[in-house]
Amino acid sequence: MKERILMMGLGAMGSVLAKLLLENGKSVTLWNRSEEKARPLKAIGGIYTPDLSEAVAANDIIIICLHDYAVTEQVLQGISLEGKTIVQLSTGTPQDARLMAASFEHRGAVYLDGAILATPSQMGTPHTPIFLSGNKLAWTRTEAILRILGGALSYYGEAPGIAAAWDIAALSSMFGMMIGFLNGARIVESEGLQVADLGNMVYEIAPVLAQMVKDTSDDIQQQKYDNPQSSLDICAGTFDLMVRLSAENKLDPGFAQFARQLFRKGLDAGYGQQRISALMKVLR
Repeated sequence: MKERILMMGLGAMGSVLAKLLLENGKSVTLWNRSEEKARPLKAIGGIYTPDLSEAVAANDIIIICLHDYAVTEQVLQGISLEGKTIVQLSTGTPQDARLMAASFEHRGAVYLDGAILATPSQMGTPHTPIFLSGNKLAWTRTEAILRILGGALSYYGEAPGIAAAWDIAALSSMFGMMIGFLNGARIVESEGLQVADLGNMVYEIAPVLAQMVKDTSDDIQQQKYDNPQSSLDICAGTFDLMVRLSAENKLDPGFAQFARQLFRKGLDAGYGQQRISALMKVLR
């Protein structure tokens, strides 16, 4: 029996998801607060239904890609979810996912929470990563459909908050790196050098940087803080230099000051002769 899929939300990401499903022969009903965004999808076989209650009733699998969980709750308030399989791909916290799973399963649905780690243009490839967690039956019912959207699926089990936790942790890592890069780009610019050359250099040494991250994660997991190759007090000196350079070159000192403050907390706690992994004790 062919799955009947409702795609809720036709923003930049939701429209791409619906398009991928339609192009792969799926029966897709479209719902969005305005019909305008549905028109290109109607032209390739999508069925637009302005009445959300009617759209939910007519479909088995509901894929949601709205602004957030609060909007999801708002638009689905009072609508029967009995027997439905729901995949939430909006952005939220682990607590959002736990509360929505409890709410929707109380209303008779099975619930799978998902987090997409890609931009709309990166969807639909064998390497597109999507984190998922929640009801095992919902996962079983939707795995093949979700592989159309992204081939690198990771299902982390029935605790609904895990996917969101992985998502935000990954985003923290990614944007932390990007903020550091942007600060480095300003340093390069201020010395009359080319930002593209910095990007190329980081690209070339990426395997070394990735190994440093992995080694630090292993240290934290094993509580291994002693016998550093480069001690915390030596690393902290980097940010003293960066703060001074910011003043000399009239750059925004915010990134350097934030990092120096964190490292100083580690030094004040007596971790100066330990590995950089010891900063985890400060954060805890």
